[in-house]
Amino acid sequence: MELISLLKSIFGFKKDTSDTMKKYLIAGLGNIGANYENTRHNIGFKILDALASKQSVNFENKKLGAITKFRFKGRTFILLKPSTYMNLSGKAVKYWITKEKIPLENVLVVCDDLNIPFGTFRLKAKGSDGGHNGLKDINAALNTQNYPRFRFGVGAEFKKGKQIDYVLGEWNDDETSKLPERLDKACDLILSFGTAGIANTMSAFNGK
Repeated sequence: MELISLLKSIFGFKKDTSDTMKKYLIAGLGNIGANYENTRHNIGFKILDALASKQSVNFENKKLGAITKFRFKGRTFILLKPSTYMNLSGKAVKYWITKEKIPLENVLVVCDDLNIPFGTFRLKAKGSDGGHNGLKDINAALNTQNYPRFRFGVGAEFKKGKQIDYVLGEWNDDETSKLPERLDKACDLILSFGTAGIANTMSAFNGK
């Protein structure tokens, strides 16, 4: 491989753009700090932690977030947990998209969703923020809402006016018992997104 790279540099061959197309940025949204670790709003962090563990890689604190990466079936997956707090997620996502030269269709934002039942998956190629402040900030930073997002249902078991308390609250016993299986399935969804494509992945995982 080193000889090939040397020959390319000598003869001025351009880098194969397919290398860029095989890179994926997976941004899991959440809030940093031990107080937020097991809250519903931090499911993006939790899913990426599970995926990193399955792939035997560790996060490193870098600019605007914790980063790790791994190779899977010829693709490079870059996992990002922004350190900017949920409502300013866009700054970190935009920085790493630019730094790693990731096409928008290869970006996947992972977040919680109050509008679907606990543990249910909803993968979409684009869409509005749906009232989610993390997505709202990303839309503003990128000046578009045309990027894939994976919403993990956290349900809406709260009384009127208690939405913030609910999303910043910790999982109940029943949810905690079911999370390991859901996290495992969420990891499968992310790997499928990068290898089988969004359409196939939506068919296989949405509503499941």
